[in-house]
Amino acid sequence: MKRSAILVNTARGARSSTRRRSCWALDERLIAGAALDVFEREPDLNPGLRNYENVLLAPHLGSATRETRTAMAELAVRNALAVLNGDEPLTPVT
Repeated sequence: MKRSAILVNTARGARSSTRRRSCWALDERLIAGAALDVFEREPDLNPGLRNYENVLLAPHLGSATRETRTAMAELAVRNALAVLNGDEPLTPVT
C-alpha cells in the first residue's frame, strides 16, 4: 500500500492482525491510518490502538442497518422453525 493509504476493515477481524501488523505499520508510518469496525479477537481490543490519533475504532456497526438486522432476525426465526419442525437448520454452525 501507499504510505497515504488508510486501512479499512469492516469484514472480519482475523483478516487483519490488529495486534501486531497494524500497529507496526502505523508506528513505521507505512500507512496513514486505520478505520476498524472489527477486531482480531472480539470483543478484545488491542489497547495500543487507542493511542493513535489516526485510527478510528467502531463497535462492529457494519451490519447496523434496519434492513440487515431485520434479515438477520428473520433468518434466526426460519432456522428455529426448521429445527422445531424436525428439519435441518438453514444455516448450521459447523
